[in-house]
Amino acid sequence: MRHAGRITGWNDGKGYGFVTPHDGGARAFLHIKSFQRTTRRPLEADLVSYATQVDAKGRLNAIEVRFAGQRIAAPTTAGRRAPMRLPRVGIAVGFLLLAATLTLVGVLPALVTLAYLLLSMVSYIAYVLDKDAAGKQRRQRTPEATLHLLDALGGWPGGLIAQQQSRHKTAKATFQAGFWLSVIVNLAGVAVLWYAGIAARMSASVF
Repeated sequence: MRHAGRITGWNDGKGYGFVTPHDGGARAFLHIKSFQRTTRRPLEADLVSYATQVDAKGRLNAIEVRFAGQRIAAPTTAGRRAPMRLPRVGIAVGFLLLAATLTLVGVLPALVTLAYLLLSMVSYIAYVLDKDAAGKQRRQRTPEATLHLLDALGGWPGGLIAQQQSRHKTAKATFQAGFWLSVIVNLAGVAVLWYAGIAARMSASVF
């Protein structure tokens, strides 16, 4: 059964809010990923139609959400290809394997590869904790600036893996733009340190 309602309490930065039905029933939790594929983001007071579902914790969630007047998305047929998704885990694992290989052949200092591994674990944990806080509607979230800083320091492979596994921050265009900028900054910084020989001297002093 579908309902008609209006979006209330929408937090675009976090990608969730609520939808209050016109019939005066209970409001339902609304997440950006519950929307049918669309070209714009939701706004406060938007009219929507939706179905409901109770999760394992007994909370009412809005699902299969469409903006008022939006056509039902046609199902993917055998003759159509589903949109390609960025292979985040593949990119991250491939990069870490490349870094390890370059270290084994003596091209990349061991300290650089070790830093990538350690910071990736920290970044992964930060993403997962933030996803958990978002799902439980906690106010204490990990700031996006902190996630970008961890990624820029070298934790972006772990961030990529966490994004795909937890389906977190992948639909927010502004965050993705900042994320990939942090990746570019990190790679450029490591390239400068490697070319100048600073990374090798730091690695030698540590090991």
